[in-house]
Amino acid sequence: MNGVHDMGGMHGMGPLGHVANEPVFHAHWEERMFATSSAMGAWRRWNIDASRYQREQIPAPDYLRLSYYEHWYANLAALAVKHGLITPAELASGKPDPGSPKLAPPLTAGQVAEVRAKGSPKLRPVAAQPRFQPGVSVRARNMHPIEHTRLPRYVRGRVGVIERHHGAHVFPDSNAQFLGEAPQHLYTVRFAAREVWGEAAHARDAVYLDLWEGYLEPT
Repeated sequence: MNGVHDMGGMHGMGPLGHVANEPVFHAHWEERMFATSSAMGAWRRWNIDASRYQREQIPAPDYLRLSYYEHWYANLAALAVKHGLITPAELASGKPDPGSPKLAPPLTAGQVAEVRAKGSPKLRPVAAQPRFQPGVSVRARNMHPIEHTRLPRYVRGRVGVIERHHGAHVFPDSNAQFLGEAPQHLYTVRFAAREVWGEAAHARDAVYLDLWEGYLEPT
């Protein structure tokens, strides 16, 4: 979807600040938010792509106002209600409804280190051969889906060159809609800065993006 979250290449959004020796978390509640998100995700009511899509639906004024982990809170609250883990009344009150079922958590404290180390690989086997090879020129499709996509607006319609093939991975556009993993071949594509930003860009600069096969077409 074309939302405020996809702000790559936009002007007027302010500088990107750098904080020396910045901590991983700026406050204790951010640590709790990270842990709560991992614990809630263990219920498997949604996947990472559905979670990203839900975050993209935060209204633009709120998205720009909220901090990073405030985005996480708004996203997790919406997902928990949507998928029946809590009710709107419970969210508003912060207390369980009388008689609400008590379920054993699928992720215990003793499992956290192993689960975090294992991760969640998205590489999948497919029978289809890759359509593109390194060195081949491709164009990013000029597409504007109303649901989730990982194709940034600023490269749509632009020409790049295949740098590397990564095998087939879960296709986020499908997975976000719970329509199946539908794995596709994934490529690193190099876009010359001037192809994307015009003549004002430096001639030697480039942007490298990992893009699924369905986002690309031959030139």
